[in-house]
Amino acid sequence: MADQSSSDGLSERLGVLTRREVEARIVGPLIDGLAAEFGRARVIEVVAEIIARIARQEGADLASELGDDVDAFVASLDYWRRNGALEIDLIEHTPERLAFNVTRCRYAELYRSLGLQHLGAVLSCNRDGAFIEGFNPQASLDRPHTIMEGGSCCKFRYRFPGQHEGGNKE
Repeated sequence: MADQSSSDGLSERLGVLTRREVEARIVGPLIDGLAAEFGRARVIEVVAEIIARIARQEGADLASELGDDVDAFVASLDYWRRNGALEIDLIEHTPERLAFNVTRCRYAELYRSLGLQHLGAVLSCNRDGAFIEGFNPQASLDRPHTIMEGGSCCKFRYRFPGQHEGGNKE
């Protein structure tokens, strides 16, 4: 989900889904070409490392703008949901936990439609763990499966240890 508040404002102007499409149309063939020349495993490893570094910085940038607690993170979800990009069922929202399922992911649909489903996870899904590390180094994400990988939904389970005690805030 990362990249909603990048300092260039591009995601805010275009929406994250459109930004991902533009990126994928350029980066996808580039990655495939480099993989054919230098070996797929190493190219994907390098790309994943670079994208994770970018996502961590974007998480840190968002936290400096909005704060690093659960409520600030929940407020940021609108960037990823823009234009129906994600359909989310909220399960739990407390000061220490956030749990939701993504029941429709137009990002996964996008990568499939571009013939880049083999790159969808590295270009999008793998940003999420790194993003939360940058957003709040004490927070963690458990996401056992995604739609991109063939799951029926994406289960996002965030923990924000050490946050304020309190009840459910739906």
